[in-house]
Amino acid sequence: MARKYEQLAADIVKNVGGKENVNSLAHCVTRLRFKLKDEGKANTDVLKAMDGVVTVVQSGGQYQVVIGQMVGEVYDEILQYQGIKGAGGVDAAEEDDAPKKPLDLFVDTVSGIFTPVLGILAASGMLKGLLAIISAFEILDTSGGTYQILNVLADAFFYFLPIFLGYTAGKKFKMGNEFTAMAIGAALVYPSLATMRGGDVLYTILSGTLFESAIHVEFLGIPVILMNYASSVIPVILAVWVGAKVERFFTGIMPTMFKSFGVPFFTLIIMIPLTLMVVGPAATWLGQVVGAVAIGAAELSPPIAGAFVGGFWQVFVMFGLHWGLVPVMLNNITTMGGDPVVVAMMGTTFAQTGVVVGIFLRTKDLKLKGIALPAIISGIFGVTEPAIYGVTLPRKKYFILSCIISAVAGAFIAIMGVKFYIFGGMGIFAYPCFIDPATNDVSGMYYAMIITAASFAAGLIITLMLYKDEAVAAPATAAPSPAPAPAATPAPVEVELKGEELASPLTGNVVALANVPDPVFSSGVMGKGAAVEPTIGKVFAPADAEVTTMFPTGHAVGLKTNCGAEILIHVGMDTVQMNGDGFKTHVAQGDRVKKGQLLIEFDIEKIKAAGYPVITPVLVTNSDAFASITPTDAATIKNGDKIITTAL
Repeated sequence: MARKYEQLAADIVKNVGGKENVNSLAHCVTRLRFKLKDEGKANTDVLKAMDGVVTVVQSGGQYQVVIGQMVGEVYDEILQYQGIKGAGGVDAAEEDDAPKKPLDLFVDTVSGIFTPVLGILAASGMLKGLLAIISAFEILDTSGGTYQILNVLADAFFYFLPIFLGYTAGKKFKMGNEFTAMAIGAALVYPSLATMRGGDVLYTILSGTLFESAIHVEFLGIPVILMNYASSVIPVILAVWVGAKVERFFTGIMPTMFKSFGVPFFTLIIMIPLTLMVVGPAATWLGQVVGAVAIGAAELSPPIAGAFVGGFWQVFVMFGLHWGLVPVMLNNITTMGGDPVVVAMMGTTFAQTGVVVGIFLRTKDLKLKGIALPAIISGIFGVTEPAIYGVTLPRKKYFILSCIISAVAGAFIAIMGVKFYIFGGMGIFAYPCFIDPATNDVSGMYYAMIITAASFAAGLIITLMLYKDEAVAAPATAAPSPAPAPAATPAPVEVELKGEELASPLTGNVVALANVPDPVFSSGVMGKGAAVEPTIGKVFAPADAEVTTMFPTGHAVGLKTNCGAEILIHVGMDTVQMNGDGFKTHVAQGDRVKKGQLLIEFDIEKIKAAGYPVITPVLVTNSDAFASITPTDAATIKNGDKIITTAL
């Protein structure tokens, strides 16, 4: 299916000089803000004449392509498909250098490393699951060529996982050459290491401790603790993190003509011995400790641990916190042979899908049926986001119902001692992951089938008993983005269009719109209205309305009044570049506000000190829907005084 803004995005990128001419891209309420290497390469006249582009503004070192209300969608299209890096905006990822809370930083790091490989990770896991079924039911001779070749296909990615994670970790930790990171990963799984581990023991170190290790080889007289790093996760990530710092050091001191080979040479000659002697063993021991703690916590009270993971799994997914459990699961499978922790979420998919099937069968709302049907199909295969955000979360009690059923299922999974032995498919494709490859024990798979079937049935039956069609509110929590993003704009409430008098949201001096020092506003292309040079740093609601847009930096707000006027209040010119410094918001997107309610506070002097005009346009962006938009003729105005009159 064609993407809605595919052609527009491609044409914009082409006419700003191509992606090679773009340093970065951000967006605000109405415009794409490009930082171009050479603005002379941009075809400004072509862009201005383009359908979907309002105008072009060159200001403050930025090349601004004004789109209007659909700017977020066009921005997303450009970032996703045009190969351009985002530098911030409503839906942009955070800057890599922006300070993050420790939990946010951890989740961001883990997701950045694992997201690129999840598809092949799941595919390889599904193949391993298929082979587990083949072996358990003796469908093929496990010593035969067919099985052995299939086993190579299934096992190769997992065995060499450190190489793949080396590459993604290198990108995440900003190594100048990701292939250097891959080389570190490759060293961890180099075949000769296994041969060395089988040689004579020279001596033993750390005797009598948990970390007692036999030494088979030395490097420059220093003992090397040889570990098995095949399929490991933590050692390569930690090694690449250290390696990125070493690489940056040599990049800073190395003459330019030697950097291409000198930096990788010195990085590898330091990092590979360091990894094999220190980082790798330490990370392996850390992984064993993490696994032991996770399993110990689960075994302390299996029902409670299972109920917690199962009951809150959907909440974890909504906030991206499940990423923190992915490496725990992979680490447990690698170091302990199986994972009894994350497995407790297995009932979640089926409980959620059962609830949605119940809603689909009971609702008379054809639109809801249209949303629910594809959500059911994706839920069967383990993808529940459409069910959560499209169906159950807006109907809160059914979301809570699915969480309760999931908690009960998680408790039973823990009580029965069910484990994930493979990281593989989701939904119905996950069943082979419960077969123990060491013993071909399939009992875990049968338990999983029974518990998930019961979860589905419970969600379906209870929903059929309780469900009644009713008006729903937009979900309070939207899905997070690989980078945090604000909630999607809620659907505006349909109202009958009427003329009305709009109160001034500000106190100050009235300025004709034509005198605003920004052609996007002064030309009227964004709508008619007035502007105020504020003397008090507060913005109030001009009418009873819904907040349709609240920009994260607090410098602009969009409203839809109860009479249908769509209002944009934009505090200052180019103040988006202050990144929220000096702004404080008092309402959120989706809120309903009363006339005179405080929306935003801002520091006038701080804005002026930063070099930005504080003049604030107040626009009716759907001016074409009205016969007339009449601004006040007063020279000064107070909050609450009439500033604009709309008439049909």
